[in-house]
Amino acid sequence: MIKYSIVVPVFNRPDEVRELLDSLTNQSFKNFEIILVDGSPTNILADLIKEFQPKLPLKYFYERLLAISPSRNLGCKNAEGEYLIFVDSDCVLPPQYLLEIDNYLKQNKTDGFGGPDKAGEAFSPVQKAMSFAMTSFLTTGGIRGKKSHLGEYQLRGFNMGIRKDVFREVGGYSGMDVAEDIDLSIRIRKAGYKTNLITNAYVYHKRRATLYKFFRQSFVHGKSRIELYIKHRDTNALKIVHLLPTAFTLYLLLCIIFPFFNSGVLLLIEIPLLIYVLSLLFVATIENKSIKIGLLSLVASFLQLTAYGTGLIVNFVNRIILGSRAETRKPDSLK
Repeated sequence: MIKYSIVVPVFNRPDEVRELLDSLTNQSFKNFEIILVDGSPTNILADLIKEFQPKLPLKYFYERLLAISPSRNLGCKNAEGEYLIFVDSDCVLPPQYLLEIDNYLKQNKTDGFGGPDKAGEAFSPVQKAMSFAMTSFLTTGGIRGKKSHLGEYQLRGFNMGIRKDVFREVGGYSGMDVAEDIDLSIRIRKAGYKTNLITNAYVYHKRRATLYKFFRQSFVHGKSRIELYIKHRDTNALKIVHLLPTAFTLYLLLCIIFPFFNSGVLLLIEIPLLIYVLSLLFVATIENKSIKIGLLSLVASFLQLTAYGTGLIVNFVNRIILGSRAETRKPDSLK
């Protein structure tokens, strides 16, 4: 019997898919299958799939413009594994990834599990900076896969696993175009199932190649938090940790605007900002052993926080105050 079915929705980006498949050929644990569900506008991955099918137990399904939630559901429908594992196409799995999961599950009973994401040594300085912005305790509160973090850990689609029977019982992915992974995580917990963090089951997550795309992605993440709040008002879908980027964004505006009215308190207002900037720069530089990456991390962190905070404000006004029924959609350029 197959132990793990690795389900990956893909949308263009054949170079990233190649790196993911290469990493799967090097797994030390071999009892798995990989299911790629391709929603690209054209069948751009056909030749790549033919190249890897002799090397991997690989299933491939193509349906033009298929969205991410239906893609994952289609993959799971055709999965034979006891556990479903979801990773994004821009991830690279270290050789021990599946072995770490299997060793953990032998000793711990759990219905769902997730792991952290890290920057690989071969990542570009910009990719390492974006990884810092998304994973540091100073930016996201460490909620993406660390034992010590602000708030409750939630499974996330770039690196998560679920027992197949549990996935089917909760109805799979709901069809949300954004935050579909967190929505599934919330429904799993609502149904009374147990989820755990496997700290050693990390992936190397190659985020958007440009800071502009990273900003747009973070903006959508902020908007999606309101979508989760609307759907799950009976849970803590919107907590203090999620409001911190909004508070930071408003604080930045205060630092810019207030001195025009009272320049005497400029220093008092901006001292906390200066301390925060120096802390970000110091930690990012030490972690990456590079002042260049430290500076880029500072930029990426400000982009991430302000984009998320702005997205949350915009969608709060649109969906909660104005009562719009139009759900947030993910732009094709971010799929």
